[in-house]
Amino acid sequence: MESVTVAVGEIAIRLQSVDAGYCDLVRKRYGNFVCDHRDPAAQIKVECVPEDAYRVDSDADLEVKRQSSQWILSRGDFRATWDSGTGLGSVRQVRSPYATDSLLRVLHSLLLAQEGGFLLHASSLIMEGDAYVFSGVSGSGKTTLVRLAPRGAVLLTDEISYVRKVGSRYFAYGTPFAGELDRNGDNVSAPIRAVYLIGHGPGNTVTHLHAGTAVSNLMRNVLFFAVEDQLVQSVFASVCDFALTVPVRRLEFVPNETVWEVIE
Repeated sequence: MESVTVAVGEIAIRLQSVDAGYCDLVRKRYGNFVCDHRDPAAQIKVECVPEDAYRVDSDADLEVKRQSSQWILSRGDFRATWDSGTGLGSVRQVRSPYATDSLLRVLHSLLLAQEGGFLLHASSLIMEGDAYVFSGVSGSGKTTLVRLAPRGAVLLTDEISYVRKVGSRYFAYGTPFAGELDRNGDNVSAPIRAVYLIGHGPGNTVTHLHAGTAVSNLMRNVLFFAVEDQLVQSVFASVCDFALTVPVRRLEFVPNETVWEVIE
């Protein structure tokens, strides 16, 4: 059995399979996020099955539910179980990077919820040592802002931002979960200077938001897939603390380089 360990946000998940082709696919897909981590947070045995074994639909509804310490995850292209106590799990899936992407996102959302972090539907990048996060719905301009970024900016992601609290500060980490750019972010991190809730407008304007307004808007873009009261409350508490710690602003912009004149 071969294994490949993928670490995002310094949290490692080991994938094990007898299918060498699947392991090669994972190495190619996750590139700079593949590592040799001796203490993964989760170890998942992967069984690849023919596509006709499942209703292959990556847009099918994702179900995540818990029975004691056992999590059950399913979508049109995979079925998985994971024990949050032992860190061990298994998955039957088609040999597809989309199935593995979804599995990893769910596992990371569960692991982050236990330690004060979360996944956010947002692009992010690093400039001069600080991370800037741009959150919004599809079509709001997440990828556009990344494309318009000044020279020297380091891409973390154009689709899903990875937020963790380290000490008293929140950091954004690079992720392999890409949007329109279709490429991995850099596997680096930086403290978050500000979050911008974005949308297109007639000009470039920035409005500072109070914490309550910031929380209600951020929660709409947090990616959390489990219907489980305790962890939902944990994520909500993390977002509240985040909004009290990091400046959250509303940004309306026109899609050209001048938008960066109002970002600070």
